[in-house]
Amino acid sequence: MKSLFLLLWAGVASACLSGCTVLAIADAAGSAVVYGVKTTVNVLDAVTPDIVNKKKD
Repeated sequence: MKSLFLLLWAGVASACLSGCTVLAIADAAGSAVVYGVKTTVNVLDAVTPDIVNKKKD
């Protein structure tokens, strides 16, 4: 009975840890995408400031 309990507990613990790992990977991927887009916008703004930031005369 004790070994069955330990086996079930190990299964639940591994499922929880794998879920946390998936969330951590998704968070890192999302952050990479956001910073990539920010970098792209900043580069385009530096290369073509007159197009992105239209000045009102």
